[in-house]
Amino acid sequence: MSKQVKYLLEESEMPTAWYNVQADFATPLPPVIHPGTGKPIGPDDMASLFPMDIIMQEAAVGPYAGRFIDIPEEVYDIYRLWRPTPLIRARRLEKALDTPAHIYFKHEGASPVGSHKPNTAVPQAYYNKRAGTKRLATETGAGQWGSSVAFAAGYFGLEAKVYMVNISYQQKPYRRMMMEAYGANIVASPSQDTAAGRRFLAEDPNHTGSLGIAISEAIEDTVTTPHTKYAIGSVFNHVLLHQTIIGEEALRQMEKAGEYPDVVIGCVGGGSNFGGVALPFVRDKLKEGKTTRIIAVEPTAAPSLTKGIYTYDFGDTAQTTPLVKMYTLGSAFIPAPIHAGGLRYHAMAPILCKLYDEGVIEAVAVQQNPVFAAAVQFARTEAIIPAPESAHAIHIAIDEALKAKASGEKKVILFNLSGHGHFDMTGYQMYFAGQLEDYEYPVEEVHKAIAGLPKVMA
Repeated sequence: MSKQVKYLLEESEMPTAWYNVQADFATPLPPVIHPGTGKPIGPDDMASLFPMDIIMQEAAVGPYAGRFIDIPEEVYDIYRLWRPTPLIRARRLEKALDTPAHIYFKHEGASPVGSHKPNTAVPQAYYNKRAGTKRLATETGAGQWGSSVAFAAGYFGLEAKVYMVNISYQQKPYRRMMMEAYGANIVASPSQDTAAGRRFLAEDPNHTGSLGIAISEAIEDTVTTPHTKYAIGSVFNHVLLHQTIIGEEALRQMEKAGEYPDVVIGCVGGGSNFGGVALPFVRDKLKEGKTTRIIAVEPTAAPSLTKGIYTYDFGDTAQTTPLVKMYTLGSAFIPAPIHAGGLRYHAMAPILCKLYDEGVIEAVAVQQNPVFAAAVQFARTEAIIPAPESAHAIHIAIDEALKAKASGEKKVILFNLSGHGHFDMTGYQMYFAGQLEDYEYPVEEVHKAIAGLPKVMA
């Protein structure tokens, strides 16, 4: 088979549309509330942050109200640099576990930046460029999102400013250098560049930072700098919309493999990669009665689904965003410095919160030492060193495979390998040295944080 024919066959697996799960909800998402008026926000309230196409995608209105949203040609053309990503059966891992389960993983680490994040960074940059934006401001935890914004902004001729959570800025210097290679400007958050950052540094000059603080800084930068819009890598509805290309590809690839998953697994911090792989399978549960178990895996250090409270909260620590109903640990939450930097967030995507509240998806929290143990086992069998975030999904995939072994059932397991760990070797170094700590976030702290939130009428 020629390379050209093989490429065309592979490209046939790549969807031409994103999936809008909001079109299949029996009831709409709870409204987003303006913290000042206490009333639902409208498009004008978000215009300072996003271009109108993104705002309409967020609300699923106008041309973006349907079940499937066409991917713009300019976005599709850039996607072709790495999509479709491989669906791989982990046969060596199956053999090592001696399990009858069939384990598949979607390898999103095949993207230029090594993670799933460009799936939404590219369309966000495209819609901003089309709207006349000159500059993007954003935050990043582990650095995958910041790298993706830098990559996408460069393709569309936009400047990019990235506020990187300080502990990750220190732990992951190569991610920082990658962003600089793509042309972005990066600072550690909290920084001296914003009023919010200066306030947190005044309280603690060695502040390790959090995604909530970095979001506050990026939003402040956006609203105070001309021709600038905000790019966000997780949580928001439009982000999950763009990421559904993962699950849509996986559906086509699983069909080619002649199997359908009994279990779908993804790590979860804000919800982007998990939503991306899971939502097309959620559609099959909602519309076709499939019984697939869909499991979100979060760290015990930031257990928003398993310990959080489903209520209205701010999306950032400085409390500048609108109020959104989600499972939350409280916007004042400062996470322990675990090495899964992309999962250190206080809340969860509203779409996923609704599905969890309604029992459509499950959630489990795990400690970081067993997560790294699973990562090492995966690397030694499948030869891919996973990102610490992705290793949360691997850990539960292994657990599910061992349950299948114990019961003698042939289960089909699919998990999303959201990124490789080539820039995360400090975490592996600490694991091998026995220096990683396990953190359990106390539920008492959740109730304390929630008590200070504004009350929103139903």
